[in-house]
This record gives sequence, structure tokens and C-alpha cells, in this order.
Amino acid sequence: MNIVVIGWGRDGDAPSAAVRELLGGARRLAEKSGGQVVAGALGAAAQAAQGMVAYGADQVLTVDHPALAEADAEAYAAAAEAVCGRTGEALVLVPGDRLGWEVAPRLAHRLKAGLVTDCVSVDWDGSRFVMTKPVYGGKAMAKLVARTAMQVALVRTRAMEALAPQPGRAGRVEALSVDLAPGRVKVIERKKEETQGQVRLEDARVVVSGGRGLGGPEPFKMLEEIARLLGGAVGASLAAVDAGWISPQHQVGQTGKSVAPDLYIAVGISGASQHVAGMSGSKTIVAINKDPEAPIFRVAHIGVVGDYKEVLPAFLAELRKIKGA
Repeated sequence: MNIVVIGWGRDGDAPSAAVRELLGGARRLAEKSGGQVVAGALGAAAQAAQGMVAYGADQVLTVDHPALAEADAEAYAAAAEAVCGRTGEALVLVPGDRLGWEVAPRLAHRLKAGLVTDCVSVDWDGSRFVMTKPVYGGKAMAKLVARTAMQVALVRTRAMEALAPQPGRAGRVEALSVDLAPGRVKVIERKKEETQGQVRLEDARVVVSGGRGLGGPEPFKMLEEIARLLGGAVGASLAAVDAGWISPQHQVGQTGKSVAPDLYIAVGISGASQHVAGMSGSKTIVAINKDPEAPIFRVAHIGVVGDYKEVLPAFLAELRKIKGA
């Protein structure tokens, strides 16, 4: 069975980071299942078609159309359907970003395909693809398989790893002519998120998050320094955001952003299910909380029972020594 990667956006001549990750995951799955990797380069991503080959695609089908100029989920779903119409039975991987959450269910409906959202891993068991996702607010992991010929998986950012590019890799690129209806979405206003050179929360390999247990906005300055020294980003619980201690763009959870970093440090976060659902895919979770019964310890790989006012300064001091800061 083939694996199709649906992608939009680009990073110069290369596909976006999310698409590079999916291509890497698809390449590994193809080696196990014996299938081919087909990439659907939609909109601006069509300019990165050769880059998709370098990152693992055997074939790239491009769709460039004025209707794809904006993030219109209907238009992108229709373009993705055209790509999938050329592949036969396949597992379709869709980036788990905001547009992906809108495109994936529309695409699954069009393809009459099974859909698994929020996947933290996809594997091949010898006869079928098995998708894993968090359930019950991140308290458990479910393994799911589709009974349909076409399968759609919406994959979390950083759930898969990109391969090193091979610039000379051979692959076929073909442009598809697709008649897309005019977009029904009209952009009224654009607001650019000011990150001031910081790592985007969704892309960070390290996330340092604070919760209600911090007691106010001041301790977030310490978290920001730790994140900076580790090359990561600062996250927060819903309670901290609601209290006005940090802006909503840092919120992790069901009503915030889903992250899957290599290291997630939760400081003063109790571990409510809605928060855990947004970070349970993290490879290593370190929890610091003075309450030994805090639910966060149930999902943590490393737990530190103690007052963050004592733990963090000591940790930060050692980190500064290591980094020479």
C-alpha cells in the first residue's frame, strides 16, 4: 500500500518542517510495507516539489491554483482528493496544524476513508497500518486500524522525524490540472504573531511550561531563561493563561496547542486532562510539583516532588554553568 503525504507551505526550495517530518515517517513506513511514497504538493508547496523528492518522496503530484492562495480548507481538500485519485489504496498523512485539522475530515469524507486524528505514531504490523493516539484526556493511548481502502491520519507536529535530504535522489514530478471552485473564505485582516526570534511552540524540541502553581507572572521569567538556554519555547496551562500571567499563544492543551517535543518540563502544573491531552506525545516528560498526588506524575517519566522555588534556581544555576552563561 502506498503512503501519500499531503503538504502545503514551503521553506525556500524545501518543503515545510511539518511536511519534511511526514516524508521521513512515510519513507520509513514504505520500507516496511513495500509501498511507494507519493507527495501531494498543494499551493505554494508546488514550488518545493524537488525538495520533497530529496526528503523521501518517490513521486510528487503538484496542484497550484488561485483558490489555494488562502487557507481555504474546502479548496485544499478538493486538491488533495485529486492527488489521492491517482494513488490507489493508500494511507494518507496530513500535517496536524490548524489547516490540517480542517482539511483531514473533509478529505476523509470525500474519499469515504477512515480517519484517525491527533496521531502520535503510525506503524506497520506486517499486514496493515496501526495508528496510535491519546484518549481519555491523554491518560491512555489507543491503537487504531482503518477498515477502509483509503485511510487518513492527521499526525501531530514532531510525531515523526525528517530524514537528511538527498539532493541527487531520483523521483518523478507531475503537475495536475484541477478545476477548483472559487474559495468561500475571504481574508478580512492579517495579524502577524510577534515571536521576537523565539522558537515556535509547536516546533520546539524543548518546552518549559508553567501552571497555576507558579503563583503569578514573575516566575515565567525563570522559565523563559531555561527555555532560551535549552533552545526551546515556553508553554503554559489554561489556568496560567486565564489568570493573565502569560499570553494565550503559549497555552498547551485541548483548547490551546498540541506539542510533542523531545523534552517537556511541567512546572507547577497539576495535570488536568485537557492539558495532558496537548502534551502527552512528548518523548520525555519531567514534572516538578510540590503535591506528590498531582495527576501530572501519572504521565511523567521523571517526577520531582518539591517547591519549584527551590528546584528551579538550582537547576538554572547548573544550566548556566554548563552553557557558560
